[in-house]
Amino acid sequence: MLHTLAAAMSNQLQNTSSLNTLNWFSQEGRNSTTVTTADLRPVSVNPWEIVLCVTGTLIACENAIVLAILFYTPTLRAPMFILIGSLAFADLLAGLGLIMNFTFIYLLRSELASLLSAGLLIAAFSASVCNLLAITIDRYLSLYNALTYHTERTVAFTYTVLVVLWALCITLGLLPALGWNCLNDESSCSVLKPVTKNNAAVLSVSFLLIFAMMMQLYLQICKIAFRHAQQIAVQHQFMTTSHASSTTKGVSTLSIILATFAFCWIPLAMYSLVADYRYPMIYTYATVLPATCNSVINPFIYAFRNPDFQKSLWVACCGCIPTNFSLRPRTSSDV
Repeated sequence: MLHTLAAAMSNQLQNTSSLNTLNWFSQEGRNSTTVTTADLRPVSVNPWEIVLCVTGTLIACENAIVLAILFYTPTLRAPMFILIGSLAFADLLAGLGLIMNFTFIYLLRSELASLLSAGLLIAAFSASVCNLLAITIDRYLSLYNALTYHTERTVAFTYTVLVVLWALCITLGLLPALGWNCLNDESSCSVLKPVTKNNAAVLSVSFLLIFAMMMQLYLQICKIAFRHAQQIAVQHQFMTTSHASSTTKGVSTLSIILATFAFCWIPLAMYSLVADYRYPMIYTYATVLPATCNSVINPFIYAFRNPDFQKSLWVACCGCIPTNFSLRPRTSSDV
């Protein structure tokens, strides 16, 4: 009797244990299914962000090539090439900033990451625009003070100007991290969150002033180029066809440079002045993308067109110089 009762209790305990085991595995299976489904849920990626990330990658690659050529070519150490190198470095940082911004949005979402990304982009693009102004001033001085340019514009002086320029731009980039942001007050946000509307307005007005200065300097460059052409014509009793063509080409190049710069940056500057965070994001992307494209175009305008740079690029790529490649002396019309 006792043996039978003990056997019955043992069978009951085994059945209960088996049932609990089955329930545990069933519950675990349901939990695993839930986690797997959440993990496999597709992440919605903004196509505009993808375009900006691809643009940033292209910017970084182009300007890395420019910096590599300038670094490994000892002959490219004149003030003009130092300024071009500074511009390429600023655009390189801008490209990396666009890539980091995409990474932070979809992989590392935090306020600190947002502030770092915004600060890097502000500093990089500010430095890019300021370097364009510095290059314009350098070109103007090379024509206005042609006789004393090479003695006044020393390498040390150029580096001093760049240190001041970069210190100013880095300070602008640090402002969001130092509290000048709208993370705690969304009503003060501009179209470029987390930048406040007041900061965006200051940056936009500063850009418009820089653009006005560049336009004035390029007009003066055109006047000086035509004056030099007229002086040569008086000395030789006529203007040679080649010099007239060179002057016309120089003016056309200046027009293209200025028009490209205006097309890329003025839409964003004007939109930042009149809009805020309540406006549709598509308008922000439509104005930001042309501004980033300016950093794509800069290497072609300021580096790849230069004969000295082209020579170094040919040597670096294939170890030779084409037989039809010639380094003609630069004239006052070459801008």
